[in-house]
Amino acid sequence: MRSTRFIDADSRTVEDFAAAHAGSGDARSKAVNLYYALRDSIPYDMRTFGLDEHQFIASNVLTVRSAFCVPKAIALAAAARAAGIPAKLGFANVRNHLTSPRLAALMDDDIFRWHAYTSLFLDGTWVKATPAFDIKLCERHGVLPLEFDGRTDSIFHPYDRDGRQHMEYVDFIGEFADMPFDDFASEMRAAYPRLLKVLDEDRARAARSKN
Repeated sequence: MRSTRFIDADSRTVEDFAAAHAGSGDARSKAVNLYYALRDSIPYDMRTFGLDEHQFIASNVLTVRSAFCVPKAIALAAAARAAGIPAKLGFANVRNHLTSPRLAALMDDDIFRWHAYTSLFLDGTWVKATPAFDIKLCERHGVLPLEFDGRTDSIFHPYDRDGRQHMEYVDFIGEFADMPFDDFASEMRAAYPRLLKVLDEDRARAARSKN
């Protein structure tokens, strides 16, 4: 429940988001409301992937135009805590069978390490919620959106709308009271050096073009 370095639930930005979207119902209905608000208000964009610590602080996440799965899961955990719901940050290794050719070419294998979800304590049990893919992205790519009812785990679908194999959970890493940034960053640098380099170059190029 407490505010932490990355899950800064007591920040004004997080508290305002929770107050605006949680509603006045019970904990489960608040969790559901926060899930959909977070899922769809921050579009998913893998191009934002990076290791700047500031992008993993929940109050910062709520001010950006887009984010990838880890910051979004952190923001949901913070909003839940601000609404009085115990929350943790969970990680799993997944295989995305529909990843883009460009992204696949920058990865040394087809495993997406440390995919993030939020674990919420509702009605006496921990329930997984995955706010990564916003509804517009799902509609654009023919991916089934992840719904959340506060009772059952909401994790990626194994198949898309056309029956193609989509997401496969390889293993679950664990759940944490705060973002284990050092372990995450170390794993990312070891697993995806080319991806990090290219995305950093892309962002630098985009910044120069604006100036």
